[in-house]
Amino acid sequence: MIKIYNTLTRKKGVFRPLYNKNVKIFVCGITNYDHAHIGHAKTYIQFDIIVKYLRYRKFKVFYLQNITDIDDKILKRAKEVKKLPIELAHEYEKSFYEDMKSLKVDSVNKYARATDNIIEIVSQVLRLIKLGYAYKISDGYYFDLSKFKDYGKLSGRTTLEAEDSVSRIDDSREKRNKGDFCLWKFAKEGEPSWNSEIGAGRPGWHVEDTAITEKYLGSQYDIHGGSRDLIFPHHEAEIAQMESLTKMPLVKYWMHTGFLNVQSQKMSKSLGNFITIKDALKENSPETLRLFYISTHYRSPIDFSKESLIQAKANLDRINNFLISLKQKKGKKDITLLLKQLKKEFIKEMDDDFNTPKALALIFTFINKVNKLNINKKSAKTIKEFFLEIDKIFGILSLEEDTPKEIIKLAKEREKARKSKNWKLSDELRNKIKNKGYLIEDANSGYVIKKI
Repeated sequence: MIKIYNTLTRKKGVFRPLYNKNVKIFVCGITNYDHAHIGHAKTYIQFDIIVKYLRYRKFKVFYLQNITDIDDKILKRAKEVKKLPIELAHEYEKSFYEDMKSLKVDSVNKYARATDNIIEIVSQVLRLIKLGYAYKISDGYYFDLSKFKDYGKLSGRTTLEAEDSVSRIDDSREKRNKGDFCLWKFAKEGEPSWNSEIGAGRPGWHVEDTAITEKYLGSQYDIHGGSRDLIFPHHEAEIAQMESLTKMPLVKYWMHTGFLNVQSQKMSKSLGNFITIKDALKENSPETLRLFYISTHYRSPIDFSKESLIQAKANLDRINNFLISLKQKKGKKDITLLLKQLKKEFIKEMDDDFNTPKALALIFTFINKVNKLNINKKSAKTIKEFFLEIDKIFGILSLEEDTPKEIIKLAKEREKARKSKNWKLSDELRNKIKNKGYLIEDANSGYVIKKI
């Protein structure tokens, strides 16, 4: 049975969805004012693994993310580059989808834009007004935190700290309480706005998420995920809004990914260590990045450094070279029991709050054992089948099955030239393969083909 660490209860417990094997999960999406960065990659790759593992374990998962395409940051950036805010947001949204495709993050069922759900947002604000949880001041409607006694139950606090993600839209001297947050910001000249029963304006940051989840997942669902910096005030605000309306828990399980640092420092443009996903992919393959992120538990912090990425690439090569070496196995040893034990232990570790580092450690231990054995062809085949099976979760393998036949043919010709020590032809074929968008990496047991 799967166990999940719940941020709300601060302990691990058996995962029991609200409705049998049906799982509804929501993870906070991006705000489209810039290209997505390696911190986004951490959260979305790790939740991609979590969702794919749940599906591997026969759960029917509906995975939803929101897209914040109207926000103060978007307005500011649009002004700087002299573009319409929505035009800018949708350009970066397209860039985000490209990044997710490159990183093999393909488990999301629905991406929902804030601007496509204005009716639902206004409806939620109206209900909060009628129930007395919202009040009007000169610049918009705000949520009155003094009316919601459970505020802070997720984070264990009620005041901001340095690592929290905040929205400038909540700033107003007229607020009743310091922590009150904006639900609906009245229209300003030169800013996008929508006409509504509560006046022309635009949505607050927190209410767009609850309006979207209520529309697609209902008033209560199984898992809410996101990065740790969103716990306060964003997720606390979501709880306050929805639980004020429904009087029942918004979410059964809260899951949060750990922080990402760059060379042991917080990533920021002011420090010059801000790395976009596109920049990271110039230096590293998608498979290397995925292996790097899952080598650390999703709840733990991670340090993005040259050394750690070199190690991730070395580990990835180790796996790929092992699979290549299976082609050479022509012995008599049967390892059915050893593989059966690996499968059992792999599921045990993944069932324990998706412990990918321990699951990977099992795989490397298995590789070490098999490398010392002269196994038979049948065992080699079943090993490869299992690795392909778990790669539907991890997405880290680079196999010939995914490579065009033309490239495989050139690679085989080059390998033949290399073995006959025809270095000139070998180099010519390597360059020809490179010009077609692929790299050849030589190994003791053969070669590995990788897409550039």
